[in-house]
Amino acid sequence: MPLLATCDLCDLHKNDSDGSFRVLPPVFNDYGGRAVFSGLVATVKCFEDNTSVKAAVESAGEGRVLVIDGGGSLRRALVGGNLAATAARNGWAGIVVDGCVRDIAELRQTEIGIRALALMPLPTERKAAGQTDLPVQIQGQWIRPGDWLYADADGIVVMAEPA
Repeated sequence: MPLLATCDLCDLHKNDSDGSFRVLPPVFNDYGGRAVFSGLVATVKCFEDNTSVKAAVESAGEGRVLVIDGGGSLRRALVGGNLAATAARNGWAGIVVDGCVRDIAELRQTEIGIRALALMPLPTERKAAGQTDLPVQIQGQWIRPGDWLYADADGIVVMAEPA
């Protein structure tokens, strides 16, 4: 699927008011080996415990983008080098984390798009699994399984239908 630039998508949808086109705030940093990515959305909601993230990336990605609602926590990293490598091997196009990642040198070498709020070297503690395949609110924007996410150097947009 060819990737349309997020700026072009915004130009096309700037007057949409039904909520099917959303732009995430410019708070996400690029940490992956692929700067441009897009795909069908799958979701995980967890807080400082990446048990459900691990299970998700161990499944077949089929070119999808995993959106992780980590509650915006800056205290623990939900994705590191091992999980990113697993996701890339299993065919995930990208990961967007409303939270932190770690192992920046490994992330940069992995052929997957990764966006997150910040770096944090502390790993998660395994306490309780999160939830999967449910609507999540990321930085004030609702993202649902089955939405389409497009990310490039200009930002991240989410659409109800593919571009």
